Amino acid sequence: MHKYVIMGVQGSGKGTQAKLLKQDFNLVHISVGDIFRWHIQNHTKLGARVKRIVASGQLVPDDLVWEVVKERLELHDWNYGFILDGFPRNETQALAFLESYDIDAVIEIDVPDERVFERMLSRRLCSSCGLDYNLIQHRPKVADACDVCGGQLVQRPDDNPDAIRDRLADYHAKTRPILELFGKKELVVAVDGTRSPKEIQADIRKQLGLPQAG
Repeated sequence: MHKYVIMGVQGSGKGTQAKLLKQDFNLVHISVGDIFRWHIQNHTKLGARVKRIVASGQLVPDDLVWEVVKERLELHDWNYGFILDGFPRNETQALAFLESYDIDAVIEIDVPDERVFERMLSRRLCSSCGLDYNLIQHRPKVADACDVCGGQLVQRPDDNPDAIRDRLADYHAKTRPILELFGKKELVVAVDGTRSPKEIQADIRKQLGLPQAG
């Protein structure tokens, strides 16, 4: 069983790398962002609350994030393991998480702030099916239309310059120090996230001792 946490600022490519590991090693990809987006698209009470928070450019409160993650992990549908994306976000969450779960590694995708800023301003989301696009690396075949369902591509409400700067500052102040905590337990695997997704994935697998993609 493989149990991983993947970390990096928003726009660093965590989701892409997590999905590549998921498909080859039968891992359950637990993305906090995807869980919240599902609630928003299905108009749940939690979704309405999260939508208001995101629209204001704020981060979802830590206690709410931890509650959602615990409920998801307690489903115990991860027979071959999981890769946790978007959590923990601060030392309190990290300590609580480590009290309940053993993990094999923390994968850190390191990308300079200026590169992340550029990527996040280029992100688009299908308003119908929720598929992610990036106008730098993953452009749709037809401008502003989803390749899968034809839905309109929109920019996320929180992908504006001021909100991005706030999230970067929050990450460096609260989340990055967690890596020191994990580092003391010799769990951190750091990779250069400025390369192509294929190169990043190969580096992750090499450092984790996993078979390379065929």
